Amino acid sequence: MIRTLVPLLLAVPLACAAQAQGKLLLTGGVSSIDGAAGGGLTPWALTGSYATSGQIGATAYFTRLPVQDYSLSGYGASVAFGERAELSLAKQDFSAGGTGAALGLPGLRLKQTILGAKLRLVGDAVLDADTWMPQIALGVEYKHLDAGGLAPTLSALGAKRNGVDVYLSATKLLLAQSTLVNVTLRATRANQNGLLGFGGTASSRYSLVPEVSVAYLINKQWAIGAEYRMKPDKLNPSVLGDALREDDWKDVFVAWAPNKHLSLTAAYVDLGRVVPGIQPRRQRGVYGSIQFAY
Repeated sequence: MIRTLVPLLLAVPLACAAQAQGKLLLTGGVSSIDGAAGGGLTPWALTGSYATSGQIGATAYFTRLPVQDYSLSGYGASVAFGERAELSLAKQDFSAGGTGAALGLPGLRLKQTILGAKLRLVGDAVLDADTWMPQIALGVEYKHLDAGGLAPTLSALGAKRNGVDVYLSATKLLLAQSTLVNVTLRATRANQNGLLGFGGTASSRYSLVPEVSVAYLINKQWAIGAEYRMKPDKLNPSVLGDALREDDWKDVFVAWAPNKHLSLTAAYVDLGRVVPGIQPRRQRGVYGSIQFAY
């Protein structure tokens, strides 16, 4: 009986101390391109900000990603209800550059709005760090695309302008190894994350695609890592052959959080070939993001 009670009595003050101090720096992740807390390209099971049980936290971010022939700007905000749930809103503005001109649509911009919700199902990334139990969360993202002059072309290709992604994320924090590992399984029909609509004549069904993130905490303020995001490729083949073939996304990143109210992220991103029928070269660039948290 005594052997059972002693660990429990020791665990209570440790847990209370953890709640009082809030989350560790960077354990809320940063804002992904879709607005949910996680890495730059993929969500994690963690909720944004540093809110713990009984608290409400908020984040706001701005992201910029220029590549060889395109550019993407994004901004948004999220609200976290303790470590249980998260609501997010993201706006994306994609400049098609020379590809738009080649399609007879100079100045083409694709604009997307993303509403997200995430619910933690089981586990606690920090308190369960000494076990093999990950934190697991279920998320949903509703996406609406304003395709401008490209809308008739997308309709001819069978792509819708609204779509819903559903994902399950498992995040494991290995404190002794200063490492965070996340695996996300996403059900999606999004073409280029929704910027080219959802589904197509090649396939209108959902695909289950994996996303992986690994981050190494150099110290409490700095982290480095890498991400890989598989894509569903719903517009390949089409009436244009493989001209709209979609490649997977990947990056290597560094994140700095001088305090719990500010974080900066920089990454080298490879989006693969985007509309390779017109722009055959790979689209690579440096991603930058700033996040404010409360």
